[in-house]
Amino acid sequence: MRSNSLLSVLRAAGLATLLVAVGLPASAAMSSAPVAISVVSNTKPEYVSGADVLVRVSRAGKVRLNGTDVTASFAVQPDKSLLGLVTGLRTGANVLTAGDASVRVTSHPLSGPVFAGPQQVPFYCETTAFGLAPASQPLCEAPTKVSYLYRTKAGAFLPLADPAGRPVDLATTTLDGRSVPYIVRLETGTIDRAVYQFAALYDGTEPSPVRSQQNWNRKLVYTFGGGCNAGYHQGSQTGNVVNDLFLSQGYAVASSTLNVPETNCSIVISAEAAMMVKEHFTETYGPVRYTIGWGGSGGSVNQHDIADGYPGILDGIIPGVSFPDMLTAFTSAADCSALNRYFATSSLTEVQKTAITGFVSSSPCTSWQAGFGPKMTPTGSCDRRPGAPIPPTAFWDPVLNPTGIRCMGSEQWVNQLGRDPETGLVRSTRDNVGVQYGLQALRSGVISAAQFADLNAKVGGVDEAGRLVDQRSVADPVALGIAYRDNLLARGGLGLRSTPIIDQRTYADRAGFGIDIHTTEQSFVTRDRLLKANGTAANQVIIMSSLDPAQAGAAAQYELAAMDRWLAAITADTSQRSAQEKVIANKPAVLSDGCYLSATQRIQEKLVYPPAGKCGAAYPVAANPRIAAGSDVGMSKLKCSLRAPNPREYGVVFSPVDLAKLRQAFPSGVCDYSRPGVGQQPASGTWIDYTQ
Repeated sequence: MRSNSLLSVLRAAGLATLLVAVGLPASAAMSSAPVAISVVSNTKPEYVSGADVLVRVSRAGKVRLNGTDVTASFAVQPDKSLLGLVTGLRTGANVLTAGDASVRVTSHPLSGPVFAGPQQVPFYCETTAFGLAPASQPLCEAPTKVSYLYRTKAGAFLPLADPAGRPVDLATTTLDGRSVPYIVRLETGTIDRAVYQFAALYDGTEPSPVRSQQNWNRKLVYTFGGGCNAGYHQGSQTGNVVNDLFLSQGYAVASSTLNVPETNCSIVISAEAAMMVKEHFTETYGPVRYTIGWGGSGGSVNQHDIADGYPGILDGIIPGVSFPDMLTAFTSAADCSALNRYFATSSLTEVQKTAITGFVSSSPCTSWQAGFGPKMTPTGSCDRRPGAPIPPTAFWDPVLNPTGIRCMGSEQWVNQLGRDPETGLVRSTRDNVGVQYGLQALRSGVISAAQFADLNAKVGGVDEAGRLVDQRSVADPVALGIAYRDNLLARGGLGLRSTPIIDQRTYADRAGFGIDIHTTEQSFVTRDRLLKANGTAANQVIIMSSLDPAQAGAAAQYELAAMDRWLAAITADTSQRSAQEKVIANKPAVLSDGCYLSATQRIQEKLVYPPAGKCGAAYPVAANPRIAAGSDVGMSKLKCSLRAPNPREYGVVFSPVDLAKLRQAFPSGVCDYSRPGVGQQPASGTWIDYTQ
């Protein structure tokens, strides 16, 4: 009786539409095939968290957890399969059985870690920044809070004390031809020591994992923030889940404070937090058809690297003002810091400085040093404002507090790279030995042989403590091997090979004010890596637009809609193609590289590097100091192999004095980018577990 009556209710609620959307055959229950049982809320049953899990069984029958009957937790679906939230998992190994089928589930504490390895301590809590109860170190747990917002007709989101209320200025939005009240359910809580949030349109009923939500389109946008810093605190912002672009179209939006690199610069921790938050979302709202990554700058790094190293968390990504990974970004920061030191005492013109940096102006180098130079030092980016989460007494001081918190982005790579036993600092991959700064400027005649020799003899480097020094930077050989093996220098040959990518390149190369570090060549760094790793970059589309809000907004609308069509087509593809082949074959015909010339004019054309065509004219793409020094476009080598310099290959004549400076600059040789880098090796694979 219970099953039949529940089935009628579920059918009336439209759950059949949901089951079709997630690809379940309506005739599954009528099949004579053996019963099957699968975990729905996590792609990795060995990484379940929080003592519960959403499970699907292909047809009705008894379900047991560790021998105990839990069938009552399941509800019959329109296709007569069972879907249920199983609670009471014990920490560690669990076995779920249905008939002769079984699945092993390993449950981890909701506070983590799951696979990211040892957690940072101390770890300062910031739950009260979100209106949650105060929490205690190091887990920073607080009770979950559900609140409601509404969108006004003027376009603002305001609190709504009673979700049944209908304020006079309440806006509506249209879903599938239906006009619905623009009311948002916002859930805030703690997972993996982070504060998480997810938001979705509210249909008047509380969400259920086994009942369809009428105003949710069963798709999830996962948002990531920007920056990069040392961590040691919970964070006071997520990647922004209250976003009209997504919510107005029925998407749910999720994020956590550990998905904001300025709070947490570890990709592995961000991947773990995203996996756990997405799992909890699914256990609250039900199966997700697909998940789209969204976010710029550091948020683009999160998307690229999570998709590559921890595939299955994100199904498609839309990285904005993108970088492929943090090691690549910090290469430009270190190069610029060293170059700016040299520029300050040189007589070089602005044109010459620009040619040496490779950018469209020398301004991005100034921004890199100002914004990211401090993040390479133990104290430069410490937040010492009154009321900041970490008290000043906790920060590192070589004399007063030698075991204190070092404010360096590299602190969050310690589980991967380890520490230098002599300095206590995280092992460094920073290296510029043999790098011929200004090589392209020399060959193009912008600087002379004397200027080239002097620059490279005096440029120096940035040491592992972030100090500008006269010597070139030398990478730790242990760190180099690990960085390649663990894919910290993401080369796109793992999960990214079968991930749809729409690179949202808002052109900031000339913006100034620190924004101009987001230079356009980085999109082509990623493209070059994809091409070399996979033989094709057809899964990446680059779309350029200006910083004009109307133009950038039009681009965002188009990119979201295009990704939705792309993922829908992939999901519907039941062919025997490989995952990579499905991504390429199902790319919408209307989706291609291109650029916006105005909010209403989008040009479709293949974007190339160096630039050409209408888009190349509208948005000039330059280089960066490392590419301008002869590196491959993909910047695929952290430390280059060396060869003896040959003065005749430069096409200029060096005086005896200049030759002496050249030998001084490169006593062990110059970079040979035609050979593998020092310590370069293939990535070991996906889903690396640092708790082992």
